[in-house]
Amino acid sequence: MEQELKNEFGKIVIAEGVISEIAGLAAMECYGLVGMSSQGVQEGLANLLGKENLSRGIEVVIRDDITVVDLYIILEYGVNISEVANNIMNKVKYTLEEDVGIETCEININVQGVRVGETG
Repeated sequence: MEQELKNEFGKIVIAEGVISEIAGLAAMECYGLVGMSSQGVQEGLANLLGKENLSRGIEVVIRDDITVVDLYIILEYGVNISEVANNIMNKVKYTLEEDVGIETCEININVQGVRVGETG
């Protein structure tokens, strides 16, 4: 599914992959985030995704004009998980509102693991 925005000139269609990529880039700007993790981690092994695969750690679902973004993340060991997760939620929501024009969105954070120190 795609996000559709309308104005007086017509409509703008934004693919879920674009929303996912923008959300991932916004999240990566937040302190304490090491990176994205693949979804559905099994047996406690979180696979850290490189910057070229950010969107694989993000799921975007658009239903009833609400955009739901699920981020699967790996945090730096020693950070306050709740505080970092809230910062990521706020940053992603703000970025999607300001840069994409998505006004109604829900951001969900799924912490898949922690790592010592930042990579890359």
